[in-house]
Amino acid sequence: MFALGFWLSGSLILDFVIMPGLSAAGMMSQSGFATAGYSIFWIFNRIELLCAALTLAGLLSLRGTSNLYRRVRRWSIFLSVLLLAIAIIYTYIMTPQMSALALQLDPWEVASGMPAGMIEMHEGYWLLEAIKLIAATSVLGWCYYDWRTRA
Repeated sequence: MFALGFWLSGSLILDFVIMPGLSAAGMMSQSGFATAGYSIFWIFNRIELLCAALTLAGLLSLRGTSNLYRRVRRWSIFLSVLLLAIAIIYTYIMTPQMSALALQLDPWEVASGMPAGMIEMHEGYWLLEAIKLIAATSVLGWCYYDWRTRA
C-alpha cells in the first residue's frame, strides 16, 4: 500500500508539477531538453518498476490472508500486473523512443519545437498514464478497505 501510494504521488507530482513547470520555463524548446528529460525519466522509470514489482509481490503474498472477496483479489492482481506492464512500457519503449525523437543531432540547427512523431507519443503516454492512475487508485482503495476491515 505504501509503495503504491508513493508511486501514485510521485507520478502526479511529475505529471502535473515538474513537467508543466519545465514547459512554462521554456526548457522544452532548448536543445538540451531531451537529455535532461531522459535523465529525469530514467530515474523515475526505475522507481516505477520497483514500486510496481513491490505492489504485485505484496498483493500476491497477501492473497490468501486478505478479507477481500475472491473477485476483487483477482482484479487487484490483474491490475497490478497491468501496472507493472505499463511501467515496463514506459521504461523500455516510450522513454527511449521519445528521447530519441527529441534529440537534436545537428548543433547548428535551431530548435523549432516538438518533433513530428512526438504528438502521437504524448497521446500514448497520457492514455497509459490515465489507465495507470485509474488502476493504481482502484488497487489502493481496495488495499485500504482491506486494511481498515482488519483493524
